[in-house]
Amino acid sequence: MKRRAAGFLNGSIAAASYGMNPLFALPMYNGGIGVNSVLFYRYFFAVLIYGLWIKFVKKDSLKISLKEFIPLFILGIFFSLSSLTLFMAFEHIAAGIACTILFIYPIMVAVLMAVFFKEKITKAMIVAICLTTSGIILLYKGKPGDDLNIQGVLIVLTSALLYALYIIGVKNIKTVKHMKSDKLSFYVMLFGLLVYVVNLKFCTELQVIEDPFLWLCALGLALLPTIISIETITVAIKLIGSTTTAILGALEPLTAIFFGVLLFNEQLTPRICLGVFMILSGVMLIVTRKMQRVQKYKV
Repeated sequence: MKRRAAGFLNGSIAAASYGMNPLFALPMYNGGIGVNSVLFYRYFFAVLIYGLWIKFVKKDSLKISLKEFIPLFILGIFFSLSSLTLFMAFEHIAAGIACTILFIYPIMVAVLMAVFFKEKITKAMIVAICLTTSGIILLYKGKPGDDLNIQGVLIVLTSALLYALYIIGVKNIKTVKHMKSDKLSFYVMLFGLLVYVVNLKFCTELQVIEDPFLWLCALGLALLPTIISIETITVAIKLIGSTTTAILGALEPLTAIFFGVLLFNEQLTPRICLGVFMILSGVMLIVTRKMQRVQKYKV
C-alpha cells in the first residue's frame, strides 16, 4: 500500500511540475529567446545541477555500461524531442491548450501497451479514446483571432507520442527498468541536451540571456519541469507502472491552464472548458476502472 501511495504521490508531482513549462518558457519567448536556446538552457542547467547533486550530495556513481548507453541515449532523445515539439506548439496555440492536448499521451500509452505488450483494451478504453478525441477537436482553434490551427495540434500530438514512448521505455526496457532513478534521470537529461547542441550548430547560434529575470526563468525550467518532473515520473513508473503514471498526468494541463489564465491572459471560454472536461473525463474513466480492479483484487 505504501509503495502505491508513494507512486501516486510521485506521479502527481511529476504531472504538476511538468505543467509549469509555460510559466517559465513564455517569459523567455517574450524576451526574444528562441525555442532551441530556451531548451538548451533548460537542459544545460538541469544536467549541471543534478549531476553535482548526485556526485557530491547523494555520492552515487554515474558509471554506465555500453549495454545501458544505447537505451538511455534513445530515451533521452525521445524525452528531449517531446519537449522541443511542445515548446514549438506554444508558438501556434495557447500554452494551456497545448498542455491539455498533450494529455492525450495516457491514452497513447494504454493503446501502445495493448498493441505491443498485450495489455487488454477494454470498453472503458474505447469510450475514453472517443472522449479525448472529441475534447481535442473542441480545442483545435489556436490563439484568439486565429482560425483552425491544425499545425499546432499536430505538433502537440507528436510531443504526446514521444512522451508516451519515453514512459513505456522506462518501464519495459530491461537494461534500464531496474536502474536507480537518479542515474536514469541524469542521463536522460544529458543525452536530451545533445538535441539542442546540434540544433544550435554546436552552440554557435545560442542566444545569450542578458536579463536577470530570464536567467531565473531558465533556472526555474531546469528545476521544476525538468529535474523534479523526470525524477518523480521515473520513481512513479517503477512503483505503479507506465499506464497508471501516465493517467495521473491529469494535473499537468490543469496546472498549465491555471498559470496561462492567471499570468498570461489566455482565454478560458465555454468551448475550451468543455474540451478540457472531455479530455479529463476520458482519462479519469481509465483511472477509476484501474482503481476498481485494484480494490477487487484486494477483496
